Amino acid sequence: MPQVHSSPAPATKAHSWLFRYQQVRAQSQALCAPLLPEDTVVQPMLDVSPPKWHLAHTTWFWETFLLKEYAPGYHLFHPEYAFLFNSYYNSLGSRVNRADRGTLSRPPLADVLAYRTHVDEAMALLLASDKLLPPAFFELLDLGLHHEQQHQELLATDIKYILSTSPLAPEYRPAAELPAPTTEVAPAAWLAVPGGIQPIGFQEEGFCFDNELPVHEVLLAPFELQNRLVTNAEYEAFIAAGGYRDFRHWMGEGWDLAQAQGWEAPLYWVQVEGAWHRFTHHGLRPVEPAAPVTHISFYEADAYANWAGARLPTEAEWETAARHFGAATGGGTWLESNLLDPQPLAADADPSACHQLLGDCWEWTYSPYHAYPGYSRAAGALGEYNGKFMVNQLVLRGGSCATPENHIRVSYRNFFHADKRWQFTGIRLAR
Repeated sequence: MPQVHSSPAPATKAHSWLFRYQQVRAQSQALCAPLLPEDTVVQPMLDVSPPKWHLAHTTWFWETFLLKEYAPGYHLFHPEYAFLFNSYYNSLGSRVNRADRGTLSRPPLADVLAYRTHVDEAMALLLASDKLLPPAFFELLDLGLHHEQQHQELLATDIKYILSTSPLAPEYRPAAELPAPTTEVAPAAWLAVPGGIQPIGFQEEGFCFDNELPVHEVLLAPFELQNRLVTNAEYEAFIAAGGYRDFRHWMGEGWDLAQAQGWEAPLYWVQVEGAWHRFTHHGLRPVEPAAPVTHISFYEADAYANWAGARLPTEAEWETAARHFGAATGGGTWLESNLLDPQPLAADADPSACHQLLGDCWEWTYSPYHAYPGYSRAAGALGEYNGKFMVNQLVLRGGSCATPENHIRVSYRNFFHADKRWQFTGIRLAR
């Protein structure tokens, strides 16, 4: 089961937990506020879930794992919602196929919002009551908050993909909210990272997922890491040099996929009057040279690294470097910025510091998503949260501009299949 390393004192922390709960729940609905009801039903590909489904599934989580267990006399909002809004928990029964979530025109969005209100009121009563709740409840509460924050990131990226399929290229947020574009690119530098025996895994206090444990030691050779993310201008040079037409840079599987899918650039890039543009949450906009390149698959990241005479870091190298350089969340671009796009590094940024490690773009690593030595799955439904996905996926690190800032940490392990492009994924080079 996902871990909580500092057990709160229930009697004194209940009100602070309620405040945090309400903040997280409000953020999910705020992300959907700019949408039309019709937008919330669409599922244009398997990886994307309709926003209405996200709003309902995160509510089902609270009802299933906390209210049914800890709130005496709690009444289910609707007996069929468990079938409609279970995601992948086989332990909890059958469910709608993932590919069919976009067929759920009913319940309407208004009913889903009423469902959220029903559950939120029950949670508020439970947290405000004098009922002495056990530590296990607060561990589940913490897990549920981080679970909903994961879905907030998915909401942001799924909404972008949904709107991108419209020929109208609609704005989710007005482009006027964006900073003025810059063409000045911060120079790239190579930073030395010492090798040796290094501890890997969650080493702080507070919450972590079980896939960040146990802490274990790895032996690393000394290596170098680039001080910032690869930019659009640098990636455009790869495109211009024929990177998508030269099999020598690519893994065989990635080359075959790129050819079959007709990839010529990152997802959302299109040519307009001879210049590259990108679909963004703010509509179709010219590619900003100094901003980090994003929405690329592992195959594209690896091909670019090969073309550039470098490689991708392993996840152990990435975590070691992040700790070595004192990575902190301050300064990165997060969901709370409402920019919903990775931002350029200041041209005068210190070249001896390592920038953009946290926030802006998830960074592909050259590491498969496997269990750490000594990992064991928890019993029951929550044992399905991470362990059963530990095959045929790659690890990404660092968070993105769609990640809530207080959701991330240096040891956080994200994971996707090598072909995925709809998340804010980027590149940091190593050698």
